[in-house]
Amino acid sequence: MPLATADLYDERGDELDSLALQMHDVGGHVAFHGPVRTIRCHRDNALVKATLATPGEGAVLVVDGGGSLASALVGDVIAGSAVRNGWAGIIVHGAVRDRVAIGGLPIGVKALGSNPRTSAKAGVGEVDVPVEIAGVVFTPGKHVWADADGVLVER
Repeated sequence: MPLATADLYDERGDELDSLALQMHDVGGHVAFHGPVRTIRCHRDNALVKATLATPGEGAVLVVDGGGSLASALVGDVIAGSAVRNGWAGIIVHGAVRDRVAIGGLPIGVKALGSNPRTSAKAGVGEVDVPVEIAGVVFTPGKHVWADADGVLVER
């Protein structure tokens, strides 16, 4: 990562939005960045699994789970698939599971928290649509940066 998010914000300011929501660093990489891809889903991770099984080409998947901590949207198997397919990171507005295993993977993962409960597998949701999390819009194709200080995205 060429610049820390704090330095990047100092340099670019109002060109960027800063996610004020506090998220946990779960993956083996704390700092990561790439073009935004999105999924909006609620307690159903079938689209997350299917998307992360495709070539990521250095992208970051932003998963809007509505902030629900009732079931996990990403676990070690799905995160491992993301690594194998070249994704730079995953930002989950919701829960993950298998935190210790994910922490050993070479990928950035941020999430609100964890829950061992699995989610539904019906494939309900939307892929590559703008999603809003805590007042910040993540638009597919824009760039996102994440590190220990937080998350920045291009407006």
